[in-house]
Amino acid sequence: MRLAIAQINLTALADNLAQVRKFAPKSKVMAVLKANAYGHGLVKIAQHLNDADAFAVARIDEALALRAGGLTKPIVLLEGFFHQDDLPILLANNFQTIIHDENQLKALEEASLDEPISCWLKINTGMHRLGIAPAQLNDFYQRLQATSNAKDTINLMTHFSCADDLQDPKTAAQIALFDSLVQGKQQAHCLSNSAGIIAWPAGHGEWVRPGLMMYGVSPMLNATGKEHGLKPVMRLTTKVIAIRDVDAQQCVGYGGRWQSTKATKLAVVAMGYGDGYPRHAKQGTPVVIGSKRYPIAGSVSMDMISVDIGENTAGIKVGDEVEMWGPKLPVEEVAQCATTIPYELLCNITPRVSYEYLE
Repeated sequence: MRLAIAQINLTALADNLAQVRKFAPKSKVMAVLKANAYGHGLVKIAQHLNDADAFAVARIDEALALRAGGLTKPIVLLEGFFHQDDLPILLANNFQTIIHDENQLKALEEASLDEPISCWLKINTGMHRLGIAPAQLNDFYQRLQATSNAKDTINLMTHFSCADDLQDPKTAAQIALFDSLVQGKQQAHCLSNSAGIIAWPAGHGEWVRPGLMMYGVSPMLNATGKEHGLKPVMRLTTKVIAIRDVDAQQCVGYGGRWQSTKATKLAVVAMGYGDGYPRHAKQGTPVVIGSKRYPIAGSVSMDMISVDIGENTAGIKVGDEVEMWGPKLPVEEVAQCATTIPYELLCNITPRVSYEYLE
């Protein structure tokens, strides 16, 4: 009997990509596949995103894995390259690179390449992580146009810091700053991540780069994907492996964090932080058995979690399936219970979990 399983709904994936195009009908789509496609399986997910115009990853090894998997679409390296020796690899595999600092630009200018590389120039408009300062734009832009190692079309990019919060004025300010900087530069522009796609149409540009929303999860504060017409792609499940009687006033699990107030039954499920489930999920975090929610009781351990199923177990038995998150229980809700974000939960799935891809 297989225990922890991540079921990946590829039909939902395609539907979510279609929903992206509804939000941004005039933009091309750069599907973001970094961090193992947000924990969903890098190559398999890419193979089922035929309608995407390009892929984006964080690092070269992710891009190479896509090429090894037979993917031929354009691939953009969101962190760019890290050493001049990387440039022949980019050229040989037709990777596009972000340029976000002086070291990268100098390495590109000084390289000896047989052909030019496609470049995206990233501007820091308020994220203050990667990107050139606004005052550097014209210098970097002219130097990229001048070097024979960069293709003539220099695309322009930025990244939003607070687009998930409609009340925060920073996103509107970032859009305004970007628009003022790129006036007269007619190349393609890319500003919007998932939150920008959903909430800030003024920032869509010629390209958008959906990440979290493609996997059916809301990037917005205090929202679920369903509110945006998205469908969860991952359904994380396991099995009940034991059912135990617990008397009133008995403590359960490491540290005795939970104590029964009355006689009850506990279902022990084969899931824990060894599978990627959040260690700090609070007491009462729900799971779904059958069609009903039941609360976690006690600490999440490495391999097991206890669930209070009450005295009336409604026929729950060893071997029954337990949904940890999925269509019946949004991962956004579980993340709130663990004081984290859905991104972390999806990306933290460990190799012990089996993957099952559903067409």
